[in-house]
Amino acid sequence: MKKDYKRIVLCQRIKIEKLLALGKNQTQIAATLGVNKSSISNELKRIKIEPYGAIDAHNISVSNSSNRKFGKVKIDPETALGKFVLAKLKLHWSPEQIHLFLKKNYPLDKSMQISFESIYFYIYVHVKPALKKELIGQLRQKRAYRGNARRGADKRTTIKDPIRIDERPNEVLGREIPGHWEGDLIIGKNHDSAIGTLNERSSRTVILVHLKAKDATSVRKAFEREFKTIPTQMKKSLTYDNGSEMAEHKLFTKNTKIVVYFAHPYSPWERPTNENSNGLIRDYFPKGTDFNSITKKQLKEVQNQLNERPRKVLNMCTPKEVFAQYVLSGL
Repeated sequence: MKKDYKRIVLCQRIKIEKLLALGKNQTQIAATLGVNKSSISNELKRIKIEPYGAIDAHNISVSNSSNRKFGKVKIDPETALGKFVLAKLKLHWSPEQIHLFLKKNYPLDKSMQISFESIYFYIYVHVKPALKKELIGQLRQKRAYRGNARRGADKRTTIKDPIRIDERPNEVLGREIPGHWEGDLIIGKNHDSAIGTLNERSSRTVILVHLKAKDATSVRKAFEREFKTIPTQMKKSLTYDNGSEMAEHKLFTKNTKIVVYFAHPYSPWERPTNENSNGLIRDYFPKGTDFNSITKKQLKEVQNQLNERPRKVLNMCTPKEVFAQYVLSGL
């Protein structure tokens, strides 16, 4: 059965380097890695270094990918897709209706496919303020932020001088550059306990943070302790929910040199890696768990299990493997 072409990731590059050193040809390497021969051929043509080295190859690939994607956004008003999306928004179609219509009517045309999350992302995050206001006005529910309707003021936005997600560097979005994290708390039984969750966007690495309390000072100190164990090149930024437990973000940044960006209120979709991971963590600690009764050792056992689980998005490498190779590469 013919294997689809797939891009090569770091852990595969290490295997390629070893197999080339053993004198294996492209066909043999492709069979060992379980990829199409064209994936290996394209990799060696694109990475013009002799002898082939995994770390150098990965650095070149990351740099090329970052340059290709810099400043690009899928909804371009000059393309057929962009014109269609903007036209339907003017007719007050919802992003989900646009997504489903395109999926049904252009099933084989990838240039005419877009998720409704991407449309919301474009409206609420990417566009300039003037156009953002116009596009929100075309939605059925003209909310300033995406999320559930709330009465009265947002009680969670009590953080002083937050740096909003809109100001994050473009490199965070593409996941090619490692070291960017997402974070949140998982609240326990009767809201009396909690654990912290941190996720590295590129490798999908999970860190579970044991908390003695969920006030701002306790959370800051616990997160600082965890980040002290992480190599410097792997801690560039942290995107966080609007919970008041991160009220001491300025002191956290001063102590760790990690800038904290805050997602918009009630917009968990802006922290997709963390939200997905929290769902996996709930398999171990379902709602109603009293985290006061969970030891740090138990948390780390779950953390290790999650980080040693092969992930499809990582081409069946584990987060632990990919994270280690990022550290080794010095990115």
